[in-house]
Amino acid sequence: MNIQQLKTFITVVDAGSFSAAARVLGVSQPAVTMQVQNLESDINQSLLDRRYRRIELTEAGRVLVPYAREMLSESEAARAEINALSGEVSGPLHIALSTTPGDYIVPRLLGEFLRECPDVTVRLTVANTNETVEHIEDRDADIGMVGALSKSSSVKFEQMGSDELVLITGPDTPLAKHVGGVALKELSSYPWVARSADSGTQQVVKALFAKKSVDYGALHFLVELGTGEAVVNAVEGGLGIAIVSRYVAAKALALRTIVEIECEELPLSRPFYLVTPKRTLTRAASAFVDFLATKL
Repeated sequence: MNIQQLKTFITVVDAGSFSAAARVLGVSQPAVTMQVQNLESDINQSLLDRRYRRIELTEAGRVLVPYAREMLSESEAARAEINALSGEVSGPLHIALSTTPGDYIVPRLLGEFLRECPDVTVRLTVANTNETVEHIEDRDADIGMVGALSKSSSVKFEQMGSDELVLITGPDTPLAKHVGGVALKELSSYPWVARSADSGTQQVVKALFAKKSVDYGALHFLVELGTGEAVVNAVEGGLGIAIVSRYVAAKALALRTIVEIECEELPLSRPFYLVTPKRTLTRAASAFVDFLATKL
């Protein structure tokens, strides 16, 4: 059992197939198959059930996965500490992000970071807040960034950067022509467009309504959508009103395909949180954290 075999095995598990793992690793599919077969031979156990063109973990495979992730993580940590002795910043960096940081913040900063650290290879995973934290907990990602706190005893949250939540509507709606500000409690009769309940944005919105004693459950939600961009598109189409990140709404506001409504409780500033594991960061992850601190 060696590190390359374990890396290949975990990549197959995460990618869902040998062919997909080969693309991720940049090798041939037979090379991936050989690595997994050699690993199975070393431990004298079948790890993957390959029937019906689907990959499923055997009982032995399920047992090995957390240990394999742990060993790969420790290997990267050892490499990072050794590299740190020479001040070298290199190696892979996997960043897990919730949708707003993942779509609007981190990608625009990567170019400058990679010019400073050209030997780092970055991979981004964009998911909802809870899934992003799970990537760090499972040692699948090195660091993360989310728009809301979640309960976890195995990661650390540090405020880094901020956002504003704003109320938007289509330009031809009655609310767009309303003179003066409104209060949240006045909006219960309007149709709403919402982000999915597990998004950081929607968690902050629900907390705001609770703080203002507005019955969130009584609001008329026409549709729940998976991304902030989809919400803005729905509002542009006149489907309803929504509270979204200013980052997400910025382009449509500039084009005047939506309008921002003055609201007593908005805009609401909300922090972004850097998510890090309670272990030594790789040199690449530490360098990116330091870089973010100067930019956000």
